[in-house]
Amino acid sequence: MALRKIREIGDEVLTKKCKEVKEMTPNLKVLVEDMLETMYEAEGVGLAAPQVGVLKRICVVDITEEKNQPYVFVNPTLLESDGEQTGTEGCLSIPDRAGFVTRANHIKVEAYDQDFQRFELEAEELLARAILHEMDHLDGILYVDKVEGKLYTTEELVELQQEQEEAEGEE
Repeated sequence: MALRKIREIGDEVLTKKCKEVKEMTPNLKVLVEDMLETMYEAEGVGLAAPQVGVLKRICVVDITEEKNQPYVFVNPTLLESDGEQTGTEGCLSIPDRAGFVTRANHIKVEAYDQDFQRFELEAEELLARAILHEMDHLDGILYVDKVEGKLYTTEELVELQQEQEEAEGEE
């Protein structure tokens, strides 16, 4: 396993649509392991193949604090989505920035795992948000294209959230 360089906004690979995976080759299995290691090292909750310069429909997600429940999605397809949630998103390809994005609150996806076994998964809230964010990467879409309002620095966002918490505490 190896750490891969995370491509950042401005790199044209991030705006390209990824190609479908036809079979899980040994090289693609190494890619998945490298993506997980890279995501964990960067303290992210998701990573898509184009973020490491590979135009394949593969992404990984792990929203747990322990970083011990990774999901691997090969050729993911959104089957259902409903509800709505608006929350903050950041991205390893856009360091030190975040913004508010509205996404479905509940989704159902179909994909293949790292052994190329088909599975379906229903997800809500943060897991749904992370999966949809990573699936967007596979189509060359960055979350900044969906941000409502301004893009905040990480510091500005922390201050904004503290102000909101203080205002709620006064009610």
